[in-house]
Amino acid sequence: MTGPERDGVVVGGGVVGTAIARALALYRLRVTLLEAGPDVGAGTSKANTALLHTGFDAKPGTIEARLVRRGCELLADYARRVGIPVEPTGALLVAWDDEQLAALPGIAAQARENGHDDLRAVGVEELREREPQLGPGARGALEVPGEGIVCPFTPPIAFATEAVLAGCELRRDARVTGLVRRDGAWEILLAGATGPPLRTRFLVNAAGLRSDEVHRMAGRDGITVTPRRGELIVFDKLARPLVRHIVLAVPTKTTKGVLIAPTVFGNVMLGPTADDIADKTATASTATGLERLRAEGRRIMPALLGHEVTAVYAGLRAATEEPDYRIEVDAADGYACAAGIRSTGLSGAMGIAEHLVERLGAAGLALDQRPEDELPRLRMPNLGEAFPRPYAQADRIAADPDYGRIVCFCERVTRGEIRDALGSPVPPVDADGLRRRTRALLGRCQGFFCGARVAEMLEEGVR
Repeated sequence: MTGPERDGVVVGGGVVGTAIARALALYRLRVTLLEAGPDVGAGTSKANTALLHTGFDAKPGTIEARLVRRGCELLADYARRVGIPVEPTGALLVAWDDEQLAALPGIAAQARENGHDDLRAVGVEELREREPQLGPGARGALEVPGEGIVCPFTPPIAFATEAVLAGCELRRDARVTGLVRRDGAWEILLAGATGPPLRTRFLVNAAGLRSDEVHRMAGRDGITVTPRRGELIVFDKLARPLVRHIVLAVPTKTTKGVLIAPTVFGNVMLGPTADDIADKTATASTATGLERLRAEGRRIMPALLGHEVTAVYAGLRAATEEPDYRIEVDAADGYACAAGIRSTGLSGAMGIAEHLVERLGAAGLALDQRPEDELPRLRMPNLGEAFPRPYAQADRIAADPDYGRIVCFCERVTRGEIRDALGSPVPPVDADGLRRRTRALLGRCQGFFCGARVAEMLEEGVR
């Protein structure tokens, strides 16, 4: 029996799995990232509220509280460095009745325990000045200045791209069907694969909704993932002037509630719902869920409901029986798991990756840092409205006219951007992947105008 051909294999190409793969690739390690679907970041990671969350409301003392705070700091810095759009809008956590108003001091105290001492009470008069479109009945609020909005699509693509450029092997359409522990290594069976199984010294389970299934394949129990469906409504860009901050709800034991927030793409988002279901593939929106959201939106910001809806979608959060993240490393078995990440995965991903890699090092994985000149210099294409985009950059168009040839007029996506995405180190293989890399097909007409041309470019490549 030959020795392990990999030092580490990460199962799951969502935002957490790609962050872990990137963190491992910064060391002199042989790493493989396995994604069951056709693309990274194409599952739960693409369907969230796109907030850069500070973790102020996490339960003090939990792993989540610590890693979301750390992850938020790391992602904010990383976003500036590689070009991921982030807007520091701040948030207002609004109370709508006496019970919610009475809960605000406790939330502020909890935030202080988590290291956030910048929350401030906001009276009704100031609240109305800062968010004049709020519906009647608001009693007061807490200002959370550290909260912001971020592109939800670019982080996992950036993490995977940086990992690949640093030498990580990425396998897409690589669904794990079995795990065998043999001679100090994990043998990984993949659907449709021929030849000997992939062998690795350390296995990292970051499979999100399927993390409990991978856990059982590894001969373990104690994790059950119950999908928690969150439905959201995206309103047209003409609604953007209505909202100045993220408008948060007072959280309950099971959900952070329905929020209204701007997006970096210039839209306004309403959601999510929170319904535990059994089907891990049930990502369709429901009439009941959308009507609940409309009712909440009508109460929170009545004017919003007068605007056109650009899209509706649903995401499934990987909730487990535990109220905290489930992060473990078994040195003897060479097994690590990051499960139960739920709705804070985008903000916490880099903190989770840092923590898990440190624990893998303590478990015996040799962490020999690559020198600076061996690391990739990454710059991602900007998808945010608040930052320069190619169609408006005369110097860029002069150097390459394809950046002035608009294909998707709703989102002002150019031929040059689509060409660049198709030629990138982790290129899209379908329309959904191209949408998340360029914003093409994401706008008001939902591809009615540009869909045929985009499909042609995907099929044949840009000439």
